[in-house]
Amino acid sequence: MSEETTSEETTVYIKPGEPGHNAGKEVVWERWQKKRTFVRALEGTYGEVYKSLYAQPRVYSHGDWQWKGGPQMYGKAMINPQAVEIAQSIECHLNVFSPHGYGQKHGHMNSAVFYILNGVGHDVHDGVHLPYEAGDACIVENGCVHQHFNDGDGQMAALVMKAKPLFLFMHMIFQKVVDYPPKEPSPGGENYTPPDNL
Repeated sequence: MSEETTSEETTVYIKPGEPGHNAGKEVVWERWQKKRTFVRALEGTYGEVYKSLYAQPRVYSHGDWQWKGGPQMYGKAMINPQAVEIAQSIECHLNVFSPHGYGQKHGHMNSAVFYILNGVGHDVHDGVHLPYEAGDACIVENGCVHQHFNDGDGQMAALVMKAKPLFLFMHMIFQKVVDYPPKEPSPGGENYTPPDNL
């Protein structure tokens, strides 16, 4: 860790993966506690950057990432500026929910699209109940306070796509968790574990 000191304050630079501003607080989800890379520096000559981007893989297997979270909602942040070298403006992750499970109630500046891979459930957007099932896409609007729910007796999985890194780069950084995800398994989901394959 390096420090830059001014006459009025001390600025501490923390490397990605080290404890961030939530250090010392209760660990809800590990990724919320660590400093992350939201946008990488574009460094080098144009030719180096260009060649590097074209050398990157174009297919990423969800088996290369571990599920995080639980016990009712798990996620894999597969595509983002910290996880892969090619993505700089988009983020894509998988979420799975235990039977009758749900995630945190939260809001953020960026919009998002949730493509429901399997199961049946609903979202609540600014108090409005929005049901969906496998094959549906659910759009979360900018600044919307929302929450995701699995209404079925089996797993529900969703592919989440959003331009969060681009929004953060433009300093549209506000996001807030209103209610944290549950700490206890859902009724009927006590023995749920995320799948190896979707």
